[in-house]
Amino acid sequence: MRLIPMLIALSAAPAWAAPFDRPIPQAQSATAELWFALGSVALIAALAFVQWLVSRR
Repeated sequence: MRLIPMLIALSAAPAWAAPFDRPIPQAQSATAELWFALGSVALIAALAFVQWLVSRR
């Protein structure tokens, strides 16, 4: 009866998780910076449009 828990424990050994490796942050690419700039300009334009639309009422 003691053999069954030992076999279960040994068979579960491959399923143990590996230690967590922290991801290393990478620098932003020029493409990512361009899309961020375009998104920022679009957001500012949308906010200006909403402000203009609300001020007309």
